[in-house]
Amino acid sequence: MATVTIYNQDKKQVGERELADEVFNTEVKEHLLHDMVRHQLAARRQGTAATRNRSAVAGGSKKPYRQKGTGNARQGTVRAPHFVGGGAAFGPSPRSYSFKLNRKVKKAALCSALSARFQAEKLMVFNDLTMDKISAKSFDQLIKKFELQGVLIVIDQADVNVELSARNLPNVKVLRAEGVNVYDVLKYPNLILTDAAVNEIEGAFVK
Repeated sequence: MATVTIYNQDKKQVGERELADEVFNTEVKEHLLHDMVRHQLAARRQGTAATRNRSAVAGGSKKPYRQKGTGNARQGTVRAPHFVGGGAAFGPSPRSYSFKLNRKVKKAALCSALSARFQAEKLMVFNDLTMDKISAKSFDQLIKKFELQGVLIVIDQADVNVELSARNLPNVKVLRAEGVNVYDVLKYPNLILTDAAVNEIEGAFVK
């Protein structure tokens, strides 16, 4: 099994632990990563672009003039697209850009993303991560102590002090284990997991 060193917040080694190979040391399948990132970004799109069609613009449906005898082409309503002020023809309408991905594909993609970080030696495990109070300065000092540029930190459960301390720091994001996802793992070049978060993730994937 894959092995990783466990650090404390003072950057001291406090032990080692084995990682499940099927989660953290599996084959990295780039096509699955691509599909999953597309899936996440598509789901985030609002899809609210819209135009006013002939049923939404002002104006009655009464014929603008009689059918015959004027010398003009027959017309049924001034709301038709070819009239000034008429409705748009074939304009965009609200829609969802999301598409379906199978559960096995999502699982394999996340395992590939985690494995990519481990195999690139960009994954670290902390024995614990706590903050006595909300302090962006203290949290920034912690990150600089490990000389990391751009880091995703995964904790096992809600921790207001940790989450709010990291909220305004550039290139730093804190996620709970239940919310870890492919896009964020790939977006940040370094990944930090607490020991408890590793247990949460492995518990969700390893049967």
